[in-house]
Amino acid sequence: MTIRFQHDPVLLEETASRLELQPGAVVVDGTVGGGGHAAMILEQTGPDGVLIGLDLDPAALEAAEQRLEPFRGRFELEHASFRILDRIALASGHPQVDAVLLDLGVSSFQLDEPERGFRFSDEGTGALDMRMNPQQQASARDLLAQAPVAQLETWFREYGELRGARRLARAIATERERTQALDCADLVRLVRETGVGRGRRHHPATRVFQAIRIAVNDELGALREGLAAAERALRPGGRLVVIAYHSLEDRIVKHHFREAARACSCAPEVPICICDGVVTLRVITRKPVTPDFSEIEANPRARSARLRVALRTEAEAA
Repeated sequence: MTIRFQHDPVLLEETASRLELQPGAVVVDGTVGGGGHAAMILEQTGPDGVLIGLDLDPAALEAAEQRLEPFRGRFELEHASFRILDRIALASGHPQVDAVLLDLGVSSFQLDEPERGFRFSDEGTGALDMRMNPQQQASARDLLAQAPVAQLETWFREYGELRGARRLARAIATERERTQALDCADLVRLVRETGVGRGRRHHPATRVFQAIRIAVNDELGALREGLAAAERALRPGGRLVVIAYHSLEDRIVKHHFREAARACSCAPEVPICICDGVVTLRVITRKPVTPDFSEIEANPRARSARLRVALRTEAEAA
């Protein structure tokens, strides 16, 4: 059976050039998706390069398996989070790899499948799911039904960067006392009634859904752990390429690269270095690489992409 998992790889040429892959290289694609970037990697590392592809979505792995069929024998696919990519690589017999790619965010397939609940219509139709891994227990509906008001407020404020976070959290708490469980229409209605997100360029509920999705999947926690895991997995001279799609992700990547490139991580007020810090990354992209007009025109969902690159140093990672 053919899996209908469509996703146009973003910044494909830029990723290819900045990975600087050689024949025989071992590469971890921590978000293999439909296999678009993975196919490019296998082409560049032929005839005997190896790709280890990870994804939380079983549908993505099935689609990648089909797309990568011409490279059979040169790739391994794992249903796992990139937060443990170093352990996956080690278990596959590769204690050090030549490159790691993390293409963050949600795929077009996931966005376009209503039952996945990653997007909504203006009428509020659709599921409240938002799980990257459909096999995990808690969905968006579960979190909205169970999370304390203070937790909801924190998510909306920190993950959605929304004014009125407390107002929306309280409205949700009041609504769930009235109804057994909130659905998508309930949430969109509450966003409108509370005025949260009003005046933004996008639909007022866009940042609300972003915040809930990040909370459901612990996306920022996974990113922090994944960046550290990539450092541990990379050989000296290996490259880490990360594509982020919103400011929260990109900020974490930028700060991680900056801190890993500093010899000392002590607070400014500490007069003498006590951290015994080492430089584990060298930043290659001082400013992020962004899509050009032609790519955005062909794939509007690429417009917010930001690509950053770092080089692994000789220092041992924590």
